[in-house]
Amino acid sequence: MCKSVNVEQTCWVKPLVMACFIATVAVGFGPAWTTNLAAAQGTAADYQRMERFNRLGSELVDRTRLLPNWLTSHESMWYEVDFDENGSEYFWVDLKSGQKTLLFSSAQLVQWATGLVPELANSDSLDGRMAKLLLGDSSQQVFLVMGGHRFVFDRQEQTLALATADDFPSISIEQKVELKTSRASDQRVSLKFQNQLDMSVELIWIDTQGRPRSYGVVESGQSNDISTFRNHVWLVRSQTGLNLALVEAEFDGQEVQLAANTGIEIVVPRSLRRHAEFYRQGNPEPTASAALSNTSGAAGTPGTPPTNAAVQIARSQRRSPNGEWEAIVQEHRLVLRHPATDRNVAIEIPADSENYFNEQFFWSPDSKFLVAMKEQPAQSHEVHLIESAPRDQLQPKLHRTDYLKPGDRIRQIQPWMIDVERGVPITIDRRSFLNPWGLHDFRWATDSSEFSFRFNQRGHQLMRVIGLRPDGSNRTIVNEESDTFIDYTGKFFVDYIDSTGEIIWASQRDGWNHLYLYDRQSGQVKNQITNGPWVVREVQRVDQQQRRIWFTAGGIHPDQDPYHVHYCHVDFEGLDLVVMTGGDGNQEISYSPDQKYLVATYSRVDLPPCSEIREVATGRLVCELERGDWSRLLASGWQIPQRFSAKGRDGATDIYGVIYRPSNLDPQRKYPVIEYIYAGPQGAFVPKSFDTTRWEKSLCELGFIVVQIDGMGTNHRSKAFHDVCWKNLGDGGFPDRILWLQAAAQMEPAMDLTRVGIFGGSAGGQNAAGAVLGFGDHYHVAVADCGCHDNRMDKIWWNEQWMGWPIGEHYAEQSNVTMAKNLRGKLFLIVGELDRNVDPASTMQVVDALVRADKDFDLLV
Repeated sequence: MCKSVNVEQTCWVKPLVMACFIATVAVGFGPAWTTNLAAAQGTAADYQRMERFNRLGSELVDRTRLLPNWLTSHESMWYEVDFDENGSEYFWVDLKSGQKTLLFSSAQLVQWATGLVPELANSDSLDGRMAKLLLGDSSQQVFLVMGGHRFVFDRQEQTLALATADDFPSISIEQKVELKTSRASDQRVSLKFQNQLDMSVELIWIDTQGRPRSYGVVESGQSNDISTFRNHVWLVRSQTGLNLALVEAEFDGQEVQLAANTGIEIVVPRSLRRHAEFYRQGNPEPTASAALSNTSGAAGTPGTPPTNAAVQIARSQRRSPNGEWEAIVQEHRLVLRHPATDRNVAIEIPADSENYFNEQFFWSPDSKFLVAMKEQPAQSHEVHLIESAPRDQLQPKLHRTDYLKPGDRIRQIQPWMIDVERGVPITIDRRSFLNPWGLHDFRWATDSSEFSFRFNQRGHQLMRVIGLRPDGSNRTIVNEESDTFIDYTGKFFVDYIDSTGEIIWASQRDGWNHLYLYDRQSGQVKNQITNGPWVVREVQRVDQQQRRIWFTAGGIHPDQDPYHVHYCHVDFEGLDLVVMTGGDGNQEISYSPDQKYLVATYSRVDLPPCSEIREVATGRLVCELERGDWSRLLASGWQIPQRFSAKGRDGATDIYGVIYRPSNLDPQRKYPVIEYIYAGPQGAFVPKSFDTTRWEKSLCELGFIVVQIDGMGTNHRSKAFHDVCWKNLGDGGFPDRILWLQAAAQMEPAMDLTRVGIFGGSAGGQNAAGAVLGFGDHYHVAVADCGCHDNRMDKIWWNEQWMGWPIGEHYAEQSNVTMAKNLRGKLFLIVGELDRNVDPASTMQVVDALVRADKDFDLLV
């Protein structure tokens, strides 16, 4: 089977892979199964049922869309919640007593409002769910805007009355908001901002690392359409620099109105209202020193520890702080220019076109020393892509892209310290920071006694913070080494407390990802901040004044799934750990403006969202707000996904996964099993939160039992669990997956392990093909989309991170090209000829090896 499709990314392929998989397994499992298919799979009724669940699944779950609002008095809050597809309810919560009371329903609001303003009865736009309740200090009166009219509700009298503008409390549009980070997504959506304020506002994207990126200004009275992705976060900032609102993109066609009289409002198309979510909570804006860092970096010469001077960020600039000198590069050589006298001083450091200064200049605060960066550029490695059928010409097009692969020469920089007064380089012992993958976090002591940086060595087994002294000595301030790898792309975190000379550093040195507090002057660990058989998942904020760290954790509740995310804070000494969330599920939170309370919403694949209010300081439960009502969903025949765990290859470690069954499951029948696989070590991939629209459920309705498993070698567990992937990506966690499937089949007799299929894309494509090349006794059909089948052919950072550097024999041994001769079962390969993420040649070399081994397979280009 061959077809040509032009594709530049792989994210579109999952629906195609599913369709191809259905066709492939029908043939791959043989005549006995194709007979069963006639009765159980692929009928019009199957597809109609699949489509109905896709379209209506989320509509059949009630009491999950909760919009919290906090009174400025901080003693009460109210919230709105949908109770069915047609209406919502408004509740009042007393935060002191934890009591909640019903204010009114949307239907009551409409009835009362039309009684006061009869002409509203003829308004097509009147909808009690669109009422805008405004914040105030009154616990007796609730002010709201509906249908363009102002109303006031008296809680004690339970009456609604018309109000004037003078009756309304003074409410400021400006409010501080809690900053969140965007979450990765491949679902593109549109987001429209309408600015009805009397001032311009700035739109800022908060990327997945928490970094703000400005996307321009929306003038007063104007609007701006943003093309973004679902779960991406956008900050609206006033011209005075105050954060106004944080908006998370939830659905296509979402609109945000900024209006002085009604505040920040999400405008939701009626058909999409139940999918909308808006966060109005507030938080002090983080300081620059609280920014997160998720980028990369034999003990050095001890040197003399610097005095306990304050430290400051070093920013690259040409001109010295005192304005007397300017650093420039002329013909690859470093030159110091004295503008007042027009005198140039050439620094005698060998340089050429392949090893040159890159115009990064870090001046000491007293202007006596300069650190300049000398760069060796990366080699050029061109990947050639052929567009066979371009739209604008007859002949094929050749595309070239620069794409470094494992083992290639990378860009490397090295610091050179210059004595400015003498115009000479200072000799430095470089043995402690040779062969850098990257240098980061440049700092100068305020008394100019030391320049420091974070060094990440190529191979990702050594990371240090190095201090260079003007006398030529250097010292290792922080030293992190691993026999396997340092997960610099996922778990790593560092924050510099420059005012106190401390460093917060993440490490897995005790077997779990935890935080440590370093003394910068001595280079010693003052104390371990977090500890125990659980992991710090992400540091969200470091409050240097209060000396507290806010972070998420996995496995911190030993009686729960270790992948559940919980929210915590702890002091720098590690003596006051508070776990703020406790419900048995994957958590999401939002804070009250004063940060005394939070709304925690938790769910699981087998539990709709539950919401509660907790105290931030203690984690104490104040009040349960809502439990999702899925009675209508269950009445429709929707099957609840099953969480399942079984022991892995070591007989002791729990392996977690999910089982999806068709809604018309017949327990007397046997169903073929399909596993969706992605075993990339950078994450864990089994879903943990409630979602009625997952594609796994759709595939089930066509006559399969679908599973997803996180085997050893994936992330978010112990260091030993993660280390299984080290120089071992070919393992794919299959020894654990096979044991899990066998245990699951004992529990669910409808699973037929004589007919197991598997599919995945990218690294999952490598895994899927590896299943039938290395584990053909257990996996019988595989669809592999755009796989990185040979780790020498794929992008450099991902593969060297897990497979190591330098390139060893294990790269070839675990290649699907090498393993092609071992194919058993059916293999369907898919590749996009313009794939810029994974070199398409990686798939075509597997094709060549299969042909040479005289193996039958299917290929879709």
